Amino acid sequence: MHLHQLRQRLRALGAGPLHEQRLLRTWVNALPPEGGRRKPEHHFPKALYAALPEITAEWAGLATLQSEHPGEDGSARLLVALRDGQTVESVLLPRGGLCVSSQVGCAVGCTFCMTGTGGLIRQIGSAEIVAQVALARSRRAVNKVVFMGMGEPSHNLEAVLEAIELLGTLGNIGHKNLVFSTVGDERAFDALPRGRVKPALALSLHTTRADLRAQLLPRAPRIDPDELVQRGEAYARATGYPIQYQWTLLDGVNDSDVEIEGIVRLLHGKYAILNMIPYNTVPSLPYNRPSWEKAADIARRLHRRGILTKLRHSAGQDVDAGCGQLRARSLATGEQVVAVRRRAAAAPLAPTQA
Repeated sequence: MHLHQLRQRLRALGAGPLHEQRLLRTWVNALPPEGGRRKPEHHFPKALYAALPEITAEWAGLATLQSEHPGEDGSARLLVALRDGQTVESVLLPRGGLCVSSQVGCAVGCTFCMTGTGGLIRQIGSAEIVAQVALARSRRAVNKVVFMGMGEPSHNLEAVLEAIELLGTLGNIGHKNLVFSTVGDERAFDALPRGRVKPALALSLHTTRADLRAQLLPRAPRIDPDELVQRGEAYARATGYPIQYQWTLLDGVNDSDVEIEGIVRLLHGKYAILNMIPYNTVPSLPYNRPSWEKAADIARRLHRRGILTKLRHSAGQDVDAGCGQLRARSLATGEQVVAVRRRAAAAPLAPTQA
């Protein structure tokens, strides 16, 4: 289901531009459609007003909560059911953020990611993407949306850009608070600068070595890390937002002195932030999470070399909910609600060992 289909139905019921904007605005902001100074019965065409309960129920059914898994850090992993029974993950982040999914599954096949193990199942429509935001806003305030959940946004580019335009206009989210994350795709680099809403850009780097990147991201476009940074720098200068380079820190894989030197070579002097995230361990995959002390030491070394590095926690560590894990666990067990797992012995900033 796409936003342009929702708009077409409203117009078929006699909606004008203002009626259309009002309904989409109240939906994406999780507000009641009967709110406001002008009552719908006095403002809407009769056919539109008569269909309003059906429309409201239909839009609410685009994304429904199947289970919620709160983390000790203030985050909450949401398992979201779509109308056809497929499920995706959204994450309510601390301080008003929301991570949404753009595909059911993913075709990139990153070897450290649970989502990629099952391949791509289907695309998510632009209305289904916005519905994840509306669902989240029905639970708490959301002022930032990052496209870092299940899927590769550039592989569902038209739907993602349609959702971004609505979120950045009627959805009242600042453009730099909409973050388009990608492994790097020519189509995204071409399309993003032309959009009415220009989101911030996050590029999944993970290594400065082209050979290792091809192993870790086997079906990502073969863009050399040097070229990827050049494309990112051009977008950063054009929009005025620093590029966020994503680096999933894998113990013994991309945490060497060689990689540190490569990061300094690539990013020194660039309009960029390096987001370094220690790996969220997946038992069935052959990677380990480095100790927090080791990760912090790498971040300090990069800071001393002039690289703005943010060492981040992956939200929901205490519920074993790395991207794709929650959905995979639900499919394996058939559970509608999965009990929250907590590591009571671990301090909030303690490292999580494999």
